[in-house]
Amino acid sequence: MNATIRFSRGQYETAGRPLRKTGLYDFHVHRGAKMVPFAGYSMPLTYADVGQIASHNYVRKNVGIFDVGHMVQSNFRGKTATEFLEWLTPSSLASLKPYSSTLSVLLNEKGGIIDDTIVTKHASDAFYVVTNAGRRDRDLAWFKEKVEEWNSSDKGKDGPVEHEVLEDWGLVALQGKGPEAASYLQSLTSFDLKQLTFGTSAFVPIEGFNLHIARGGYTGEDGFEISIPPSQTVEVATLLSKPPVELIGLGARDSLRLEAGMCLYGNDLDETTTPVEAGLSWVIGKGRREKGGFIGAEVVQQQLKEGASRRRVGLIVEGAPARQGAKIFSPTGKEELGVVTSGIPSPTLGKNIAMGYIKSGWHKKGTEVEVEVRKQLRKAVLTPMPFTKPNYWRG
Repeated sequence: MNATIRFSRGQYETAGRPLRKTGLYDFHVHRGAKMVPFAGYSMPLTYADVGQIASHNYVRKNVGIFDVGHMVQSNFRGKTATEFLEWLTPSSLASLKPYSSTLSVLLNEKGGIIDDTIVTKHASDAFYVVTNAGRRDRDLAWFKEKVEEWNSSDKGKDGPVEHEVLEDWGLVALQGKGPEAASYLQSLTSFDLKQLTFGTSAFVPIEGFNLHIARGGYTGEDGFEISIPPSQTVEVATLLSKPPVELIGLGARDSLRLEAGMCLYGNDLDETTTPVEAGLSWVIGKGRREKGGFIGAEVVQQQLKEGASRRRVGLIVEGAPARQGAKIFSPTGKEELGVVTSGIPSPTLGKNIAMGYIKSGWHKKGTEVEVEVRKQLRKAVLTPMPFTKPNYWRG
C-alpha cells in the first residue's frame, strides 16, 4: 500500500527555538534515521531504507522499539500527593492499587484538556507521571503554579507536595504482536513478566540495570514503556534493539496509534475540548462524577448529566483519505456537522480511517455522512474505535 503518514503542522512548529534532543539522538543518526522536528525535538521519522508502512506492519506482526524520550517524566511526592493529583485530574487515584497506571487528563477551569497523561501510583505519597513533549512549557508552568497554590493552602499544610522533573531521562517503548515483545524482554530478565499485566508496572532487573517498566503503550499491541536514567539510556537502548527487534520511527507510531483509536494532543485534543466530548468520560472516577473536587468539575459534571454538543468519533472514508481539517457534512452535503482531526490510509485494514468530532445526534455507529476531501464530498461511515483489535496482555 503506497501511502505517506502526515503529521499536523502544529506538531512540527517549534516557535523559532533550537530543537531539543533526546539522549538517543546520536544513536538514531548512526543507524540511518531521518530526523525531523516534532514537538520541539529532533526525532526519528524513519530508519535507513525502511518505509513507514513497512515499519508499521513490522510492529503489528513482530516487535519494534520506539524512542519516546521526548515525553516529560515527573515524580510527585508528599503526604497529600494523592489528594493533589485528584485535584489536578478527575481520576480516582486513591483507589488505584500501588504500581498501577491510568490514562488521565489535566483540566483547566473550563473543563478543557490541558494535556492527556499517564499517572502511575507507586504509593499514596509517590506518583510517576508522563506528559506530552508538545505541552512541556504549558504543563510544567501549570504544575509549578498548582503545587505552590496547594502547598500554601490548608490542604497542603497536612503535607506539602514536591514535583521533580526527570530531566534527560530516557524512555523507550517496546511494542509487538502477541508474545513477541514479552518474549524478547523476558530473555533479558529473571523477573516473571507474566506478573506484569496491562496497566501495571514494576522495577525490573534487565542485564544489571534496575529499570521502571510499565506494561502498555500507544500502538494497541502488547508492550512495555521503559524509563532509563540518563547515563544508561544508550546502553539499554542498544540492548533492547537487537534482532528480531527493529527501530521504529514517528511515522509508524502515528498510524499505529490511530488504528488503535488513541488521541494525539494538538490534533484530537486541546484546551477547548472536554473529556466528555473526547469520549474519555471513562477516565473520570465513578465517585468523582457526583462529588467533583477537581479543577473544571462544574463543566464536566454538567456535560455528564446533560450531554455534550459534539462527540469524538471514528470514520471509514471512501476514496482518498481525509486529513486533519476536512469538514464532515450530512448525507445531503448541506449541513456541516463537524471536522476530521486525524486521518490516514490504514496499513492494516487497507481502508481510509479517520478520527474527528461530530454534532451530537449524528455520533452513533453506522451513521452515514459525507467528508470533504480535495474539494469533493466522499461517503463515510461512523465506525467504532479502536479500528483494530487491541492485543494487550491482561493475564
